[in-house]
Amino acid sequence: MAAHFPINHHLRPLYRLLCVVAGLYMLVFGVVGFVQTSGNQFTGMDGAEWVLGLRTNPAFSLLSLAAGVVVLGANLVGRNLAHYVNQLAGIVLTVVGMASLALLQTEANIFAFSMVNVIVTFILGGITGTASLYDRVGSASAADAEEHLRHSPRTA
Repeated sequence: MAAHFPINHHLRPLYRLLCVVAGLYMLVFGVVGFVQTSGNQFTGMDGAEWVLGLRTNPAFSLLSLAAGVVVLGANLVGRNLAHYVNQLAGIVLTVVGMASLALLQTEANIFAFSMVNVIVTFILGGITGTASLYDRVGSASAADAEEHLRHSPRTA
């Protein structure tokens, strides 16, 4: 399946920029959230505060900070590292969004998610996941071979 991702797509810089913005948002949110919630209860709803439009506690702030560093770092490095990290981030953020949605009104909501958090998590997962479809890098000959494979007639 990975062989059918386009190589050297002409919109690759745009998708990479979108992932840099998503990573920056996660990083800034994590830092500001951790600063504002430090001293509060680490997990759960008791220590939760609203930061940059999302509800957070110290645990979710640290998790966001780590995710932001990974996504931002991989997209600043570029190459195929960004492709694999964006692919993984898209999957993980989507799964986290679905799990958080399922646990929203329960005691198991340890990261103090609200519906706004779930929506933003799905948006960030969509951005990074979509970017991973178009940010593969390779040689010109590999890109030509991929184009030929995608446009050649298939035999059954």
